[in-house]
Amino acid sequence: MRVGFIGLGNAGSKLAGSLLRNDFEMLVRDLDAAAVRPFIEAGAGWADTSRDLARRSDLIITCLPSPAAVRSVMEGADGVLAGLGPGKIWLEMSTTDEAEVRRLGDHVVAAGAHPLDGPVSGGCHRAATGNISIFVGGERDDFERALPVLTTMGRRILHVGPLGAASVLKVVTNYLASVHLVALGEALMTARQAGMDLSTAYEAIRISSGNSFVHETESQVILNGSYNINFTMDLVVKDMSLFQQLADLHGIPLELSPLVLDVFRRGEQVYGSRAWSSGIVRLLEDACGVDLRASGFPAEIVDDEPEGPGYEVTPAPR
Repeated sequence: MRVGFIGLGNAGSKLAGSLLRNDFEMLVRDLDAAAVRPFIEAGAGWADTSRDLARRSDLIITCLPSPAAVRSVMEGADGVLAGLGPGKIWLEMSTTDEAEVRRLGDHVVAAGAHPLDGPVSGGCHRAATGNISIFVGGERDDFERALPVLTTMGRRILHVGPLGAASVLKVVTNYLASVHLVALGEALMTARQAGMDLSTAYEAIRISSGNSFVHETESQVILNGSYNINFTMDLVVKDMSLFQQLADLHGIPLELSPLVLDVFRRGEQVYGSRAWSSGIVRLLEDACGVDLRASGFPAEIVDDEPEGPGYEVTPAPR
């Protein structure tokens, strides 16, 4: 199966790298020539246009920063839709909204191809080692056909139902992660100001009912001062806005979501759109005049999750 991959950013480059390391025949495309170069040097092919990439590939993956970017790549004059044909699969791995992925999916079906949405969760450090989790929405037969690719990129693969269902769950889980991150900043600052050693506080939270995946990863980059989780403020604002729009669509009177979204909008305004998302705690650090540094935390995240090639595949509940 020849895979065409469009979007070699923070997450996309890691996912595409797993496929290339495992000897998939690949075509790649990205607007950033520097991002493309290592893939070409490692043996991937280049496509002049998204249309050309789709025409020459069996499975086309898009992993892009926004719904607008996906629309442009899919529907442009030389876009993916123009290169699709019978039997091909489009796998949308961006974080996008349910309605948009279904709208584009209708065009994919009209071209005789098969749409899947497959957003990932678990952080770029897990994407780099093939350990990321992937939610997949779409027809079960199409999911099965794409499974060799999915299990190369991720460790936990969950078929969640029809097209668009994965995009719903992705914004739900990203919302939870964002809430956890703001709460952790408040918890760590309160512990520090109460005189606690922050390395001890980290361990206490890790072995307690207050623990979370976000604590085990993002607290490390907060405490080491890098804030580098390979995810930026503007992406949090985009993802949380998608979650809020989904809740508004269904008439749900949320209370936490608007507050946390406002915190990240302030963080984006103060520190810049491309500041690392874990740096949201700097709002508290600046307000209190102290930092949240602690000894013993390395420059990169220490992850207890074993690396691939093992994987788990879970069907959607019937």
